[in-house]
Amino acid sequence: MTDYEPVIGLEIHVQLKTRTKMFCGCDLSFGDPPNTHTCPVCLGLPGALPVTNARAIHYGLMIGMAVESELAPRSIFHRKNYFYPDLPKGYQISQFDLPLCSGGRLGDVRIHRVHLEEDAAKLVHVGESGRIHGSDTSIVDFNRGGTPLAEIVTEPDVRSAEQAREWLNLLRVTLRQLGVSDVNMEEGSLRCDANISIRPVGSDELGTKTELKNMNSFRFIERGIKAEVERQTALLRAGEPVVQETLHFDPRTERITSLRSKEEAHDYRYFPEPDLVPIAITPEMLEAARAELPELPAARVERYRTTLGLSEDSARLLADRVELAAYFESVLAVDSPEPQTVANWVTELAARLDEGDPGASKVAPSALAALVGLLSSKAITVGAARQVLDKLVSDGGDPAAIVDAEGLRAMGGGDELEGIVAEAIAANAEAAEKIKGGNMKAIGPIIGHVMKATKGRAEGGEVTRLVRRQLGL
Repeated sequence: MTDYEPVIGLEIHVQLKTRTKMFCGCDLSFGDPPNTHTCPVCLGLPGALPVTNARAIHYGLMIGMAVESELAPRSIFHRKNYFYPDLPKGYQISQFDLPLCSGGRLGDVRIHRVHLEEDAAKLVHVGESGRIHGSDTSIVDFNRGGTPLAEIVTEPDVRSAEQAREWLNLLRVTLRQLGVSDVNMEEGSLRCDANISIRPVGSDELGTKTELKNMNSFRFIERGIKAEVERQTALLRAGEPVVQETLHFDPRTERITSLRSKEEAHDYRYFPEPDLVPIAITPEMLEAARAELPELPAARVERYRTTLGLSEDSARLLADRVELAAYFESVLAVDSPEPQTVANWVTELAARLDEGDPGASKVAPSALAALVGLLSSKAITVGAARQVLDKLVSDGGDPAAIVDAEGLRAMGGGDELEGIVAEAIAANAEAAEKIKGGNMKAIGPIIGHVMKATKGRAEGGEVTRLVRRQLGL
């Protein structure tokens, strides 16, 4: 039986975080009453003339720089002609053969192009729960119409649903850190289409592709791609052809249904937009975009791994959240403690804040640095450090003062700890016999007894040493 591999290209629409729409002065909004942010331009009324949003061009240049694209010195807008109720002009202003950005790469996926366009309005389908005049109805909210979009088109370099999800997360983090979009998929700020085909492993020829449209969560994208790859594989193994068509994936039923076939595909009849002048990119515009570029996630991961010696997981976790990275570096700047240990405790703190910003918490960077210092000097145990961190999260303060007030300083190997270990062995005789028989994994109940009795002040390694000594091992 032939083995097949997926060949996947992605098209991502990103709503840009400008104050106004792409070609008019209407404010952008989400959740406002329908049709309250409109004007003759975004409603497509006769005689209304568009004007290009300079901030959107600026953001487009930043995206192009972030993905290493070639930036066009001259770019133009086109009319993309088609009829749909959410498109009042009968065409969408987009870019065709002269996009703002061409080529590039992000991670292990090549970029084909990045171009700018306006979003369509929003169709609201009213069904059984909200009938109007006794029938199912679709109404149009034009607030979204004209929102600036950047469309990012990849080359067909993705080879699995898992890779698609991982790469899209890298893209989302990159765009968020650029500050060009809030990339909120639930609000439609980032939407993804996937072009999917399969071919025999080892073949260079592309198979017939299908397109999954408008998936709005990474989990659904991954599941949708998997389902479509399985569907195409089953067709080819049954000797049936794959038909080029546009598809919809229903995450509730896991079913894929056809939206339109190749024969129904639009001829968009692109032609240059006569009401807009060409975009001429000046050296000043390029310098302004370059000046706003932050350190991007991929570069930060590499710096954390090579310069600071962090593990891959820690580097990616910190780089993916700019607020965590900023807090982590603030802690390092206090006393230059061991970076991996600091990263571990920043992660512990983040877990207690339920994904909140550590910089806005009661735990000052100097306090976390002091806590790590107490732990590194063995003044406290890991268990005690966690208790101190809980106190810092709720009340703030100085870790050393909390340690003294709560009696959390680590116990040495003196008579007090010797006696507690002896009590733990007596209370867990069965575990002690297993240890004598060579099963050191059975030590758990004994260590647990000691930690409870000492309120976490005993150091695990010292307890293990004492247990072995008292059992004659």
